[in-house]
Amino acid sequence: LYPHMTIRENLEFGLKIRRTPQAEVDRLVGEAAQVLGIAQLLDRKPKQLSGGQRQRVAVGRAIVRKPSVFLFDEPLSNLDAKLRVQMRAEIKKIQARLRTTTIYVTHDQVEAMTLAHRMLVMSTGGKTEQIGAPLEVYNKPATVFVAGFIGSPPMNLIPGRIAEGGRALAAEGDVHVRLPEARGSLEGRNVLLGVRPEHLETCEPGAALLNPNVDFIELLGSDSLVYGHLGADKSGARVAARLHTSVVAKEGRLPLRFVAQHMHLFDPETGKRLET
Repeated sequence: LYPHMTIRENLEFGLKIRRTPQAEVDRLVGEAAQVLGIAQLLDRKPKQLSGGQRQRVAVGRAIVRKPSVFLFDEPLSNLDAKLRVQMRAEIKKIQARLRTTTIYVTHDQVEAMTLAHRMLVMSTGGKTEQIGAPLEVYNKPATVFVAGFIGSPPMNLIPGRIAEGGRALAAEGDVHVRLPEARGSLEGRNVLLGVRPEHLETCEPGAALLNPNVDFIELLGSDSLVYGHLGADKSGARVAARLHTSVVAKEGRLPLRFVAQHMHLFDPETGKRLET
């Protein structure tokens, strides 16, 4: 924002450059100020505003020009965590009201999940990994990159080989992971087994599909993140489980299970999802 101008002057600047009639300028600025909730700030200077208010003014300066497309390039990256949450909600409301096509670039997956109607996940070098609705991308990642990038903590990815009959996954060393249902069509094939932390649950040892050794636990309030590893030493695949805090996890082995509908299998060479 131009620091020597008032908020009103900042909003008017682009319109006056275009020689827009003053009556139209007043109308457009008034509409944008009402949409953004900054009508009471129009006579202030940017230095008198909070970070979130300044960000709304910056958005307003684009709104008054009635663009065909909004281009946002990490607009919330310089705000603190609380303001980012607030501004996400503001941008979502603005977008819903204006219904203007918006392209929004972000490294923050939470922003992408909460703001997007359609999401495009790009990897290094600008390669498009997947395009789809946020929940579609989350629930059915097309590649290992998407599976490991979308989600916090990311999806557990366990390398192994489908055993005889397609009912077990022989992972590293002495580790055998049981699959909840047979994958006979993949018998003898190397795969990456993917399962999200929230789709793991504790069970009796005899019903366990995974038996990781617990390394440490993060208490988050309503739930906790339990981190562990497969195998006798810590060189095995890492496993994270999101469990309710009522579940008491201790050091040692933690028997876990998951259902077949939440299991993902990927080709370790191509990184692509295996449809079975």
